[in-house]
Amino acid sequence: MPAQAAAPKELGSPALNIGIFLVFVVITLFIVYRVSRASTTASDYYAAGSSFTGPQNGIAISGDYLSAASFLGIAGAIAVNGYDGFLYSIGFLVAWLTALLLVAELLRNVGRFTMGDVLSFRMRQRPVRAAAAVSTLVVSFFYLLAQMAGAGGLISLLLGIPNSPGIFDGQALVIALVGFVMIIYVLYGGMRGTTWVQIIKATLLVIGAAVMTVWVLGLFGFNLSAVFGAADSNATANLLNAGNQYGKTVTSKIDFLSLAVALVLGTAGLPHVLMRFYTVPTAQEARRSVNWAIWIIGIFYLFTLVIGYGAAALVPKGMLSSSNVNDAAPLLAFELGGTILLGIISAVAFATILAVVAGLTITSAASFAHDVYASVLKDGKPEPGSEVRVARRTALVVGFVAVLGGILANGQNVAFLVALAFAVAASANLPTLLYSLFWKRFNTTGALFSIYGGLAISIILIIFSPAVSGKVTAGKSASMLPMGVDFHWFPLDNPGIVSIPLSFILGIVGTYVGANRVSPEEREEFERRAAEMEVRSMTGAGASTTVASH
Repeated sequence: MPAQAAAPKELGSPALNIGIFLVFVVITLFIVYRVSRASTTASDYYAAGSSFTGPQNGIAISGDYLSAASFLGIAGAIAVNGYDGFLYSIGFLVAWLTALLLVAELLRNVGRFTMGDVLSFRMRQRPVRAAAAVSTLVVSFFYLLAQMAGAGGLISLLLGIPNSPGIFDGQALVIALVGFVMIIYVLYGGMRGTTWVQIIKATLLVIGAAVMTVWVLGLFGFNLSAVFGAADSNATANLLNAGNQYGKTVTSKIDFLSLAVALVLGTAGLPHVLMRFYTVPTAQEARRSVNWAIWIIGIFYLFTLVIGYGAAALVPKGMLSSSNVNDAAPLLAFELGGTILLGIISAVAFATILAVVAGLTITSAASFAHDVYASVLKDGKPEPGSEVRVARRTALVVGFVAVLGGILANGQNVAFLVALAFAVAASANLPTLLYSLFWKRFNTTGALFSIYGGLAISIILIIFSPAVSGKVTAGKSASMLPMGVDFHWFPLDNPGIVSIPLSFILGIVGTYVGANRVSPEEREEFERRAAEMEVRSMTGAGASTTVASH
């Protein structure tokens, strides 16, 4: 094995890491260039002309879903906290059953490009589309922020670039580079180019994780129990028992339940995941997409179990802690294969960030251009070609904001940003989607109450939670803000257990409040649309036609 005494920032060859990463960028940019000529219409740009097969889209979905947090964060959580860390994998995987059973096929039948298509199908177009766009942009922004900040946080280990004081440092430049490449993907490739980038990235990620998993098992005679035993003896905590992160107090138990609820329900409301269902030609292919995604994601999360415990077993004692939890997989790669494997894994990590960021950016651009510009500002009658132009300009703005936000958030609590994205998706989007699909009496007021109410409640509770201020671990701040700043009054890190039920309740309250504000003529029209939506969602009749502007 390679020498084990090197400090993390001295591992590997930065030149090799950058070289491997640039090879990936050049290859994917060439592919984006080749497919970009087909992205001329709104259907091509937003949904790749619905031309991908179920298996292709399933691989792309897994590429969209398996972010840097899945590869680096979960493996690190397992390496540091053992069983409690693996609970994240279970939550993320079970979430796909929710998506498969509740939304995948129905969304493909009802919508065309965005979540706003579904939510506004049988309601007043303008206010509901505007609300859906706001929710999509907020969720996507915080997910973007997490990915961009994660890119900067990995630089010191993967490329040997220190994080010096100030905004314009080495890591900030790399964040800007990631943003620049991502904008190129989205501007020229649209959904078609982004999908191929995600397919390539998912393939590389699964292969890289598989190689590390087999390598670790091979070192221990393919005996998983031996891996667990070595990890437990080498780690500072007892990794074979539950309770390292959750379960020590009543509050932590409730916090875990809240996190689990947000993860399981939030996935079915993530806009960039929902948008992928429109890239296939039929609802059956959408269901096949989710089946493929479940298998790929499930196998990958089993790999993270071995990678996490393998890192705990093989990385020298003391090199891994809660302060550098994301370094577990790269450190294990160095222990297994030295500079070469570390370079490959670092390139895969950056490919992961690029692909996820591209998917989030095109989702944000499509939501603004299609829901706000075309449907609200232009009343469903935009000039030919203008919608795609607005989407590309929006991608530029979103990319710039993401780069700036990532630079400002560099070194801060990335887990907080990811938790916020899932909490908002579970609180604002999922209740509104389910009510729209399954409750005939649901109306425009109920949708606005649910979206804006869930959005506000989740953000307020997280701002005033220990995730932002007042949480101290081992004499250091475990919150987003430094020690000495404490204004939290909500006891849980994740608000899902409170914000999600309240959002469902607000949808009911808003529906009954708005029932008296609808004229008999409007009520008759809304009931007709509700009946049409039910038939369309269950049968797919008319799913290939343009969503009407009501």
